[in-house]
Amino acid sequence: MALMRKDNDGMRRVDGEGVYVRAPELRDYQEWADVREASRNFLTPWEPTWAQDETSRGSYRYKLRRYTEDARDDKAHALFVFREDDDALVGGVTLSNIRRGVAQTASLGYWAGQMHTGKGYITAAVRAVVHYAFEDLDLHRVEAACQPDNVPSRRVLEKCAFTQEGMARAYLKINGAWRDHLLFGIINSGV
Repeated sequence: MALMRKDNDGMRRVDGEGVYVRAPELRDYQEWADVREASRNFLTPWEPTWAQDETSRGSYRYKLRRYTEDARDDKAHALFVFREDDDALVGGVTLSNIRRGVAQTASLGYWAGQMHTGKGYITAAVRAVVHYAFEDLDLHRVEAACQPDNVPSRRVLEKCAFTQEGMARAYLKINGAWRDHLLFGIINSGV
């Protein structure tokens, strides 16, 4: 199933159906930058405003440091999604805002390069990461949100058995404006 394991390079990864996810590394920079730049117009309506140097090497190094600290402190786990058959980077999935104690909850976010959309990669990655969240991280609940007009994102969540739980007005500042979001959740029914 989708439990964290070591691959041949000794790196920790989570396997899914036709994909695997693992923490970003310095060696991923160029492929990440290429996918993000090629998908800039496609992604910007759904993401926070991009910084001027969003895909620069310096910005990437900063992100890696932050990702490493957040994972170490059990605050978040940023993961890149790779296609199994050729190891191509296709997108990313993040478990963020991890809350322990009585909540045992995290927020889920994801993105795909435009050239990789509609092929099931992100759906497979989300399924694997949710399984990882429940089995390896011992979370009870994973939450996600998407803009009402982002039909492909909503379909990913529905295919992964998330339940729509409501709507939050002006929930997140996306591409420079406060946007309404549909709220979804999935609970670990095995606990």
